Amino acid sequence: MNHVLYDAPGPQAVVRNKIADVVVVAVLVAAIGWIIYRLYESGQFELRRWEQFQYSAIQRQLLEGLWNTLRAAGIAAVLAIVFGAVFASARISGHAWVRVPATVVVETFRAVPMLILMFFFYYGSLQYDLGLSPMWAVVLGLTLYNGSVLAEVFRAGLVAVPAGQREAAYAIGFRKNQVVRTILLPQAVRTMLPAIISQLVILLKDTSLGFIITYNELLYVGRQMGARQEFGFPYIPTYMVIAVVYIGLCGLLTLLANRLEARSRRAVKTARSPLSSDLPANRDTARPDDKIPMGKS
Repeated sequence: MNHVLYDAPGPQAVVRNKIADVVVVAVLVAAIGWIIYRLYESGQFELRRWEQFQYSAIQRQLLEGLWNTLRAAGIAAVLAIVFGAVFASARISGHAWVRVPATVVVETFRAVPMLILMFFFYYGSLQYDLGLSPMWAVVLGLTLYNGSVLAEVFRAGLVAVPAGQREAAYAIGFRKNQVVRTILLPQAVRTMLPAIISQLVILLKDTSLGFIITYNELLYVGRQMGARQEFGFPYIPTYMVIAVVYIGLCGLLTLLANRLEARSRRAVKTARSPLSSDLPANRDTARPDDKIPMGKS
């Protein structure tokens, strides 16, 4: 009964599975060991290549790149969520003059590579003297692409809400925008929270594309640090440090998502559980419209 979708493995299959697990782990350990050996053999762990990180000027440069990364990601995340919510609501509109343009916008920006969007805003600003800084070129590119993806995520969440809730809201006089804003969207956000956080993690990592248009974010700073000849061109050590920073940031986002999801589950469970204080203590204190269980006097 514990294996509904497949047959329970027999003794020989268990042995084969254990052998396969050992082989896979051994291959992974060997591959990691070979990579570390090659890095050591090529001198990537020499003290000279890591000395720059002890200087306060280098540390401030890294912190500046980290701040620029977080600033662009934070602004783009807020704008992308707003963009996604607005266009998801427009895509489920009953009016074709609202639904069709919203669909065209979402499908267009979802299909265009994000780097092209950044190039468009950056070089277009330079050509027509629009005054957009590299940061805003990065932010607008991230907003349009990730906002279009989030619009599809939100739309799927809105459609997944049971139709009976929409019908009940219409029955008590809600308008469609009120139904979407107060009933559908909050539930869709709770349902699609893992997908939203995954897209925000992608947005955070994609800020690294800004180094191509000279935005002074973390990867751009890393490229400058790796080009220092006096430290033996420490590209690989620098990128290893930056990779650890990105892993830490994405881990914090995942932890935040798990906390929000757990709190949302607790809130829904609390809202659905009956409160003992709402029940009458005895017949004398019961309200006239309270139902008294049959057989009780």
